[in-house]
Amino acid sequence: MATTDHDPFILDRPTAARISARGSLICVGVAVLLLLLVEGTSIRRTGQRMDPGLERTAVRAVGIPAGWLADRLPLEDVVDTITSGLSPDEKLTGPGGFETSVAGATGRAGVAAPITPDAFDPAALGEKPVPLKQLRTLLVTGDSMSQPLDLELAHGLSASGVRTIRDAHLGSGISKTSLVDWGRLSSQQARERKPDAVVVFLGANEGFPLPGAGGRLVSCCGPTWAALYATRARKMMDTYRRRGTARVYWLTLPLPRDVARQKIVRSVNAAVAVAAQPYRAHVRIIDMAQLFTPAGRFRTAMVVGGRNTIVREPDGIHLNEAGTEVAAALVVSRLKADFKSLQ
Repeated sequence: MATTDHDPFILDRPTAARISARGSLICVGVAVLLLLLVEGTSIRRTGQRMDPGLERTAVRAVGIPAGWLADRLPLEDVVDTITSGLSPDEKLTGPGGFETSVAGATGRAGVAAPITPDAFDPAALGEKPVPLKQLRTLLVTGDSMSQPLDLELAHGLSASGVRTIRDAHLGSGISKTSLVDWGRLSSQQARERKPDAVVVFLGANEGFPLPGAGGRLVSCCGPTWAALYATRARKMMDTYRRRGTARVYWLTLPLPRDVARQKIVRSVNAAVAVAAQPYRAHVRIIDMAQLFTPAGRFRTAMVVGGRNTIVREPDGIHLNEAGTEVAAALVVSRLKADFKSLQ
């Protein structure tokens, strides 16, 4: 039987040129090379973040040289530029763009205050902090909460050549100025003493109304009162840190036994945490609340050195001698992390 030029029962064979196995390997190799050059920094970064092990070693073996090449070639930036046009986002216009942000913005209405590097504790970013060389002068200050912590720290650090200045002001508070204006006092302490480190344990006498907008008094303890308190505490922190040349160790308050006062203490502790945010590179918040009253529950005793030990005074506010030793040990550990002379 004669066949036509195009037999429907015979499949058409591909007419495209076939690629050899050697050519396939070359194509794959070129693709891998381009990937390493374009994404070398990402591979290197991934290896740095992986947990120690065989996989991390293998990724770093590839990522380190690939990252080195990528740092010296502009391929990653070129790819980003070429592919940026593929974004489906519409063209945005009007105010609010990042490129219009002013570095010197002060937080006026509608303008967010800029974040500075001082707001970051290097340890929180996974970096090793650069310790200061020597702790020569330590100022321990506050209200009655700072006693006998000041004495315990003085005894413990004397062998390291640290001069401890004990400056407690009993009955005082940030929310009242009848006894001490802590804004003026902190300025005087920093100016005259020039401490390398400042330990602050303060807040047993808080809860007084604070002047708000227009001079109107704001009662404790809502968000408005906490914001006013935090503003005062932030001013003190900024003063004590002395433009980053000193370190500040601000102890939060362990919850008292009295339930009514617990509300004040929670507001004070929350305000202190917020106050420190712009200066976390220099201000350490040491959490006494979690240490002595975990989960927000008052307790008279805790396990110390394997034994159940009473750590609070009978008034349900202050730390006793055993509790002070626990607090001082934590403070010293933080000091050692920041000063070479103590390491």
